[in-house]
Amino acid sequence: MEPDMTPIGGRAAWRGEELARSPYWGRRFTGDEIAALDAALDAARARGIAPPRIAAADFAIPTLRPLLDGIADELEQGAGVVRLSGLPVDRWDAAALRTVFWGIAANLGTPLFQNTTGEVLAEVKDETGTGAAITGATADGAVPSARARSRSTGPLRFHTDKCDVLALLCASNGIAGGVSRVVSTVAIHDEIARRDPALLRVLYEDFWRMRPADEEGDQHADRVFRMPVFARGPGGEFTSQYSRTYVEMAHAEPGVPPLTPQQLAAMDLLAAVADEVCLEAPFTPGDLQLLNQHVSYHGRTAYQDGAEGRRVLLRIWLATPFSRALPEGHAVQWGDSRPGALRGGAILGRSAIAA
Repeated sequence: MEPDMTPIGGRAAWRGEELARSPYWGRRFTGDEIAALDAALDAARARGIAPPRIAAADFAIPTLRPLLDGIADELEQGAGVVRLSGLPVDRWDAAALRTVFWGIAANLGTPLFQNTTGEVLAEVKDETGTGAAITGATADGAVPSARARSRSTGPLRFHTDKCDVLALLCASNGIAGGVSRVVSTVAIHDEIARRDPALLRVLYEDFWRMRPADEEGDQHADRVFRMPVFARGPGGEFTSQYSRTYVEMAHAEPGVPPLTPQQLAAMDLLAAVADEVCLEAPFTPGDLQLLNQHVSYHGRTAYQDGAEGRRVLLRIWLATPFSRALPEGHAVQWGDSRPGALRGGAILGRSAIAA
């Protein structure tokens, strides 16, 4: 079927300055909501349970239900991006912060595995030991994985993670840089539709992708597979799952044809438009950012750590009950294309909540 090449519009087609005015961007937790989180934390500690053993029923926060319902609507039917502020990271210790973050996430969806070795609540921080920035190809032509790049101080290009909703919590920040960048993929799509419909059509065609070994191991027979950058579900629902890094890694594999000039031009235009329409917003400790990975990309600027501070983001991948239907062919990446399915993650369709 020929894809619909017209602009999509709607609440998800925001530009940076519009998102900054959203009631769900920068909204602070109220005193009553923090008290409810404290009570749920105390109850979990009294039972001796911690992530990943906490399910929604183990972290009851009825006071936050109106907020969580509003967030779910904003993520799937609205802008697709939410930032909440004011979690008391200076009062909670590291274990408490992880428990509260996990508890909130579990009340929105099902946490997923982020690699096949069991990572479920990741710390995104510099792991190079030198403060080095890992960016482009190495001297021998190898393409660094997305995980290696994210665990350095280097910038991250716009991309998605393999989940319906990405949850990030700023536990601490570095001394400079590390500015969060978020962008609407619907806005990117619509701007490309206006500027260059021919290149938009290319983005609806298949691109070779790599399954990252440092996330997904060797569980799949097909290390590379094909999937479009932009696609529509059975009811016309838009989705974009994309990382230029995994495209580049795939095309470094033997037997994979080189990228065409049209594909390179389409990815270059996508990156240029994303830079134009994104929102850049520094993280403050206690900020919780939630991103629908079907309608938004995220990235960051390079950063520096120092004696005065180190940048640490906590990360959870979620499959959500309010997710959209995907094209049937996307099951190659997601495991299941049905709306609300337990899908995605490094171990497809498996909950990370321990029994």
